[in-house]
This record gives sequence, structure tokens and C-alpha cells, in this order.
Amino acid sequence: MNSKQRAYLGSLASTMDPIFQIGKASLTPEIIEALDAALEKRELIKVSVLKNCLDDPKEIANVIAERTHSTVVKVIGKKMIFYRPAKKNPKIKLPE
Repeated sequence: MNSKQRAYLGSLASTMDPIFQIGKASLTPEIIEALDAALEKRELIKVSVLKNCLDDPKEIANVIAERTHSTVVKVIGKKMIFYRPAKKNPKIKLPE
């Protein structure tokens, strides 16, 4: 993914609210499953890390991306944006 595509996805996500919050328990298998399902349905999701989570947001983002086979678009503070095209009927068209 190039910087133009990241910027485009970042601009799409700027109006979105986080649909998941990662708290004290950090990453559980249930959260990974829910993120995977959300990526299949929405393609682009925003996740926030709560203050009571002691893990580094960048490390959490890398683990989520690896387990859901998605791409980390951005990590800004405690907010993370992920993208994965849907297997059937992808909605988001990336610029070249």
C-alpha cells in the first residue's frame, strides 16, 4: 500500500467513530474474531485503545493486522485504522 492510498483511507476514516475499544484485557480471541467480522463487512474500521490498557498501541495494531490479515493504515495516539478489502463485492476503490 502506498502513501496516497494510506492518505485516502485515512481521510475516509477521519469521520468514523471507533467501533471497538481495547481495554485492560488487551487482545482476546473474541476481539480478534469480532474485528475480523467487522473488516469483512466494512473493509475500513477504527479501533481505540483505552487508558487502562498497558500495551503499546503500535504493537497491538501489528498483532491485529497479522491475525486478521489486514493492513494498518495509521496509528495515531491510541486510535488505529485497519483496512482489508472484502472477499465478495469490495466497496472501497483505492487510488492507483
